[in-house]
Amino acid sequence: PKPPVEPDQVLIRVVASSTNPADWHMMTGTPYLVRPTAGWRAPKSPKQGSDLAGVVEEIGSEITKFEVGDAVFGNARGAFAEFVTGKEEYLTHKPANVSFEAAATMGIAGHTALQGLRDHGHVKSGDRVLINGASGGVGTFAVQMAKAMGAHVTAICSTRHVETMQSIGADRIVDYTTTDIAEIGEQFDVILDNVGNRTPSTMRKLLVPGGRWVIVSGPKKSNWWGPLPYVARSLASFLFGSRKAAMFVASENAADLRVMAEMLENGQVVPVIDRRFRLDQASDALRYLGEGHSKGKSVIVVEGE
Repeated sequence: PKPPVEPDQVLIRVVASSTNPADWHMMTGTPYLVRPTAGWRAPKSPKQGSDLAGVVEEIGSEITKFEVGDAVFGNARGAFAEFVTGKEEYLTHKPANVSFEAAATMGIAGHTALQGLRDHGHVKSGDRVLINGASGGVGTFAVQMAKAMGAHVTAICSTRHVETMQSIGADRIVDYTTTDIAEIGEQFDVILDNVGNRTPSTMRKLLVPGGRWVIVSGPKKSNWWGPLPYVARSLASFLFGSRKAAMFVASENAADLRVMAEMLENGQVVPVIDRRFRLDQASDALRYLGEGHSKGKSVIVVEGE
């Protein structure tokens, strides 16, 4: 049945959704420290998914920004569904020239790339930016967003993703299967690190004085703690000196969704869609995500456009 609509909610007919590592971690309960929230032996809630794009079907009495029939995108808990309720502070209008599938990819990964570069990397025009792990959801957005900010972008990826990096505008592409990141002979103002596969000392050498290492994720060697030990050691090693490190968790909000909507509308960001799954294949989509080799984003198509 359709979920009931509270006064501060809108009911959305979902056209498309997309998968994120956060969905995988909530489903699998890894690292184990998420289990008090997610559920000890199984997920507490059957509602999975967050990113979505769809059409407003009903609005609550307190809603002022949306009307029935509006095309929207953003975040709402339980987005792997035909209908979901969401709050207007996590949604914005979808540009008319952007597909529902493309808009559905932006949510968590788009917020992470934008906030990592803008709020924590403080990227400005002329900066030299390194994206480590450039072929994933956050990485493909970060390459394009950094370019939109006027930066010179170096993308780190594997051989099979080189062509994708070329297509989204990376200025330099380093294939980590043939070139050691520590030996690329260049220093950067900002490193956005989606992998965490290098030592803090290596990352320090890759930064100019005053440079910033923004850690999005790290190695998940422990089922208990995930990347936290690596992140803690990394942050501690950057406490002194002009080079700085930061780790953050993205915060979904309508203001940043509007920034992303403009980037989509102007063609500054074109989502890279790896695979499409039907709603009844959501488990397959999560399984594919968990394998860790996807390019860009995978979309769950709930309704044909």
